Order: sequence, then structure tokens, then C-alpha cells
Amino acid sequence: DPPTVSKADADAMPILMVALQSDKRSLLELSEIADLTVKEQLQTISDVSSVSIWGEKRYSMRLWLDPVKMAGYGITPIDVKNAVDNENVELPSGSIEGNTTELTIRTLGLMHTADEFNNLIVKEDNNRIVRFSDIGRAELGPADIKSYMKMNGVPMVGVVVIPQPGANHIEIADAVYKRMEQMKKDLPEDVTYSYGFDNTKFIRASINEVKETVYVAFILVIIIIFLFLRDWRVTLVPCIVIPVSLIGAFFVMYLAGFSINVLSMLAIVLAVGLVVDDAIVMTENIYIRIEKGMSPKEAGIEGAKEIFFAVISTTITLVAVFFPIVFMQGMTGRLFREFSIVISGSVIISSFAALTFTPMLATKLLIKREKQNWFYTKTEPFFEGMNRWYSRSLAAFLRKRWLALPFTFITICLIGFLWNAIPAEMAPLEDRSQISINTRGAEGVTYEYIRDYTEDINQLVDSILPDAEAVTARVSSGSGNVRITLKDMKDRDYTQMEVAEKISKAVQKKTMARSFVQQQSSFGGRRGSMPVQYVLQATNLEKLQEVLPQFMAKVYENPVFQMADVDLKFSKPEARIKINRDKASVMGVSTKNIAQTLQYGLSGQRMGYFYMNGKQYEILGEINRQQRNKPADLKAIYIRSSNGDMIQLDNLIELENGIAPPKLYRYNRFVSATISAGLADGKTIGQGLDEMDKIAKETLDDTFRTALSGDSKEYRESSSSLMFAFILAILLIYLILA
Repeated sequence: DPPTVSKADADAMPILMVALQSDKRSLLELSEIADLTVKEQLQTISDVSSVSIWGEKRYSMRLWLDPVKMAGYGITPIDVKNAVDNENVELPSGSIEGNTTELTIRTLGLMHTADEFNNLIVKEDNNRIVRFSDIGRAELGPADIKSYMKMNGVPMVGVVVIPQPGANHIEIADAVYKRMEQMKKDLPEDVTYSYGFDNTKFIRASINEVKETVYVAFILVIIIIFLFLRDWRVTLVPCIVIPVSLIGAFFVMYLAGFSINVLSMLAIVLAVGLVVDDAIVMTENIYIRIEKGMSPKEAGIEGAKEIFFAVISTTITLVAVFFPIVFMQGMTGRLFREFSIVISGSVIISSFAALTFTPMLATKLLIKREKQNWFYTKTEPFFEGMNRWYSRSLAAFLRKRWLALPFTFITICLIGFLWNAIPAEMAPLEDRSQISINTRGAEGVTYEYIRDYTEDINQLVDSILPDAEAVTARVSSGSGNVRITLKDMKDRDYTQMEVAEKISKAVQKKTMARSFVQQQSSFGGRRGSMPVQYVLQATNLEKLQEVLPQFMAKVYENPVFQMADVDLKFSKPEARIKINRDKASVMGVSTKNIAQTLQYGLSGQRMGYFYMNGKQYEILGEINRQQRNKPADLKAIYIRSSNGDMIQLDNLIELENGIAPPKLYRYNRFVSATISAGLADGKTIGQGLDEMDKIAKETLDDTFRTALSGDSKEYRESSSSLMFAFILAILLIYLILA
């Protein structure tokens, strides 16, 4: 197959899974329904990038070969491949043209059923016909026999929806719900569907919480303003300015093409407190002048003139603090760009409102009171005392103003110390009601082995969490995954973190294979990856093979890491075939002939395609597993020489056992190995990377290079950008104030 090139995108992760189950139909039938009915419909939803089917059992024509019968009839796997190529073909054959009619010629040469493949003539010799049924059997079966998927113990197939970059996940999820409701009539009665997971639930809950926070913040701001100004007319002015400024903030979002999401709404919450500052200062300055006897109009003009430049400088200073976030790189920059623009826009609009709208309101609403209300009278002693304390403190500080420089120096030193001392991470864990357990066996274990182990982990989860909303197990060759969806937070009295810790301790007792308990990052993260991903790069594979055991031993011993693994392994067992070229040449057998015979007999190689119900499926051929379950069985396979003689491979090859890496990896053109590590309880990604750097200094020489991948790379990029934004904001503030 040609290489596949794809763009890695943080948004290219499933947001929702529709689980199809039936107590009457096979997974083959369910997969066909998922493909032809559900997938086709969901792909037409706007902003959906792709729709995949997890646990799919796609139809195929399995040609199971019996090497003993094949040897008896003098047939090789290559003969079967050639017979399929010659007899399963349909080519355009032209047309017949008469005086008035033209007929298209169609040669019906394709086979469609298992009976037709069983009756396929593989060989004809001396008036003897050998059909495929004489040397094996053809049956309709799944193309992938080494995978399965279950939800709550019932086999299923999952249709997962992947959004386009920048798409609105909630709109997509709502459209999926609506489309599935419409599809009910198209599904057979025995086929039921449910939702294995829906990542938009957390987004919806977060947005609702932020909306509630906006209302609470608005009410608290009004109460605090009244407590300090102690007059309902004075309080009313900034209270009217708040919604005006927030409308302006939403207008900024509209112009910039932003959506209402958690971060943009968080900016609105913060804006509630920021936009009212200028209005309060302006209102109080005007009110003081009215109290001194000025007319409201004159007080409005003079009050606005006095603090005009103060309002402008305050606004520019606030914008200087938030706007540098726009230039941050990495995931943090992408996430908080909307936040900074919304905050900056709302502050600018609020200052404009404070300089224009607020003085106008003040001149209309504020009046000079001959007598203050009882609340003002009761609280005035407190505020007068606070003013006296502030005046004395300020006077004392001005008498010893030389303390400002050492105090500033000490503050800067403390900032630097705390910056390095406080543990750093990309984002704290949140309770998203999702836990994932990745299972992985040693290199060379069979699919059945890892399937049984994953099933054991699934049963363990069921015993620990009998009230889980959904437990989905998915197994492929060499690895598995158990995904746990908890009930909503309001419906349970335990946290996701408590459950993860409990399961993590329990799976450590299951020693048949390894299990890694993961919790989804607050910023999404990459599917199936642990937070710490450290890449070792070398000029050749031998150097990596030499240093990896020592490096991994130190990682396993380090208390910062709860678990660790490396993608580059040198433990994959393999049977190596050494060809006696001299003997093969004498007997008329080429190396290519040997390789192709083994390929078509052992690898499940595609031998062609067949059509069923208007869809194209693969024809897969291989020797029965029962007749190739040990290396010695390879020697019993026969091959045809150039003069037509059948020669047993035992005469041409020697077998030897060995180990080799199942996959080779490269990073920036260097051979590489990526160490993935989970963090111990209470440890952060920053601490994990620091420990990895220490281990690298202890074990690697100057010929090695190191790099970061996944969440670790995002963290380092965001950290450096954050420091740049922090320093830039301070410089801009000093320039403005100067």
C-alpha cells in the first residue's frame, strides 16, 4: 500500500460515539448497517471532518488453504493467487452496433459467493480438475479477525464523529442527535443505538456554569458598588454602563468571528469587573462636584476633563497586559487568543462609555442631597476611619521613600524564586467523567492473550464501578483499551480522580500484561498518549539499543513517574528464514518464488476483490492457523520449481529464532525512541520533564539529542511563550506609565 500522509490536528479527535448493538445480528451485519446507513448519513452533517467505525467487521472472502492437500495435488499458494486473477475478472468488452441499435458487451466474470469460490478451478491436469474446495475452503468472514469491541459486556460497533478544525462541537453533537432520531425508522427493529461517549457534555456544563457566574458576578458587583457609594442613584450609573460595555464585548466577538465558548465566556466574567472601574471613578468624581454645589451639567464636564487622561492611561495599561497573549505560541496561545481579544475589546469599549455615556447619565440622574440616607450616616465613620488610616500610611511611606527600590528588588527576586519553585503543568486535571485504561502485552503475544487480559480488566472495572454509565472495551492485535464513562458529577459522591487512583492500584495486581490508567487533559491532549513524552535521538539504532535499558531503568526507579513505556522495543520474536541459494538455484527455485509463496500462504495477503450488494470487498488467502502454529510448520510448505517439480521448503531453508524491533521510528531524520510516562499523584508535567532532563544528562553522551512530543512539547512551547508575554506586558506598562 502507498504511504499515508495526514495532518496532525488537535481537533482531529472524536467528540461523540454512536454505539450500535443487536441481540440477533452478527458484527458483520451490524458493521454493514453502520457503514451503509449510519455513517453515510452522519457524513453529510455540516462541519464534520470524517466518520470512522470502531470495531468494524468488514466483509471479506476468506480463502483458507490446507498445505497438506495442496501438496497432494501439487498446488502452491501462488497457483491459487493466479487462479483468482484469471477467473475473477470483468473488463469492458466493447459493443455491437447494428443499423438502429447499439449493445454494450459485458462479460460477467466476477465471482460473488463462497460457493463460486469453492468451485473455482485451480488446476486442470490429465483430465483431472482440481477445485478450490479440494485444497481448502472459502467462506464469507470478517477481514479483521483480530479485533473486537464491547460496551457494557455486549458486542458492538461504534460510529465516531470527528469535527473539522475550528468547528462548533455542540452544533455537531446536536445535529447527530437529531439525525439519529430521524434514522430510527431506517434501522431494523432489533438494532438499538446509544451513545458510548459525548465529549460535548463537559463543554455544555462548563458553558452553563460560566453563564451562571456572569449573573452572580453582575449581582455581586452591584452590591459592592452600593456598599461603597451608599446611594442608589450613584449606584445606578455604573450598573447601566455594565450591560452597555458587555454588549460591546459581544460585538467584538461577532466582528472577530468568535463563538460562545468556555474561554470567551470567562473573558466576559472578568470583563464584568473591569468595565465598571472607569465608570465608578467617573461617577464618583462627578458626584463629589455636585455635592460641592456645582450644577450636574457643569460637574459632568469638569469631572470628565479632570480624569480624562487617567481613564485613557488605565485602559491602555489593561490592554497592554492582556493583548500580548495574542502573540503566544502553542496550544495556550490558540486557546487564550479569544480570551485576550475579548477582554481588550471590552476594556476599550468601557473606557469609551466611561468618557461619554457615564457623564451624560450622571448629569441626568445625580442630584445634590440636603440630607444623606440612614445607611450613609451609619457607615460614614467606618469610611472616614479607613481614609485616615490610608492617609497616615501613605505619609509614613513617603517619609521613607528610599525603601521603594529595595522593596521592588526583593519583589522581583521573589517572583523569580516562586516561578521556579511552584510546580508547573499545562493545566490541572478536571473531573470530565472519563477514564481510560490502555492495556499492552509483551511483544509477540497473541491477539487472544491480550483479548483475555483486557476482558479481565473490564470485569475488574465492573466490580469496582457497578454504577458506571458505560464501560467500553476495544481490543486489537497487541493492545487494548477500556474506556469508562462515569455518571454526571451531580449524580455521584466520588470524583474521577478517586476512581482513577483506585483502579490504578487494582490493575497493578494484574500481571499478565501492563495497564496504564489515564485521565483526559483539561486541554484535550492527544488520544492514547501519556503526559510526559521524551524523545531520544541517535545517529544509529545500535546506540539507542545500548542506552535504552539504562535510561528506562532510571525512569522506572524515579518516584515522579507512576508508569512508563517506550515505543522502540527490541523484543519482538521472529523466525528468520535463511535460504540456501546454491541449493535453490540447482533445483530451479528463485528467492522471489520462495518469498511470494510464504507471503500468500502466511500473511493474509489480498488476492483480489469481489462485489456484494454493490460494495467492493477484499479476497484474503492464507493457510489454516491450526496448520501453521509453530515455526517447524513452515518447512512443510511446498514450492514449485522451474521444471514443475514440487519441492518441500525443508530442502531449501534453515530456520533460526531471533528478536528485532517491530517498528522503527524517526524524528527529525534521526532514529528515535519516545519514552512515555505517567505522573505520580501530586506531580506535574514540569517536574516530570525536569527529571527526564536529569536522567538524560546522566546516561547520554554528546552524540545523542533529545526532543519533546505531544503534551510535553505543547507545555514547553506554551511556557516559553508565556514568559515572553509576561515580560512584554511589564515593559509595555512601564512605557505607558512613563
